[in-house]
Amino acid sequence: MAAPEGLFVLEGRPTAQLIADQLREQIVQGIFRPGEQINESVLAGQLRTSRGPVREALQRLSQEGILVSHRNRGVFVLELSDDDVREIYAVRQAVESTAADALLDAGQEQVNDTCRVLRAVISDMAKRVAVSDWQAIARLDMQFHTSFVAGAGNTRLIRIYETLAAESRMCILNLAVAYPRIDALVQEHQNLLDLLEAGERAALHKAIKQHMQKAVEDLTAKREENEVTA
Repeated sequence: MAAPEGLFVLEGRPTAQLIADQLREQIVQGIFRPGEQINESVLAGQLRTSRGPVREALQRLSQEGILVSHRNRGVFVLELSDDDVREIYAVRQAVESTAADALLDAGQEQVNDTCRVLRAVISDMAKRVAVSDWQAIARLDMQFHTSFVAGAGNTRLIRIYETLAAESRMCILNLAVAYPRIDALVQEHQNLLDLLEAGERAALHKAIKQHMQKAVEDLTAKREENEVTA
């Protein structure tokens, strides 16, 4: 693996967590492609740090499932199959439904605080949709859902969801195509926001399920198209 020049710059004292966080972002942006090897010594050399923190960062990302370690071969970026996509979005549905219940049970003030954050994300998303900024759209898409889950205030749900969010962005961006339902993207998220704000529990659960199912259909369909035309 030849690491891209200027991959990222460490600020202050290098730490395994800082390396892991920034490397994760580079992976979900597609700078490192699915199946590509991450060379520990090359990365350490580029970052001008010892191999210890880099090794620990790679181990952290392997534990998250974003990287895969093969004995005697090295560490590679995860390649996501259709089954992986279905599993990721099934777990996302479960986590978001749980977060929705927790939010609604917490009271209107907490719901309102969360909706305020979500409304700002949707506003930014609409601006990015208008100029077809796919990297930003994918980031804001997951920012919406991560903020939704974070609103529940359950740290373990948030920790679980952070890995799911990274994997979801990998699913989207590694297809190297535009969102197939770009005209509906903002409206779908606005609908989730409206149902949360109105306290429509059953309808919100249904909307979350439909949102995840449509995403799986879009992602797997685009993967099949890419394989046919490859």
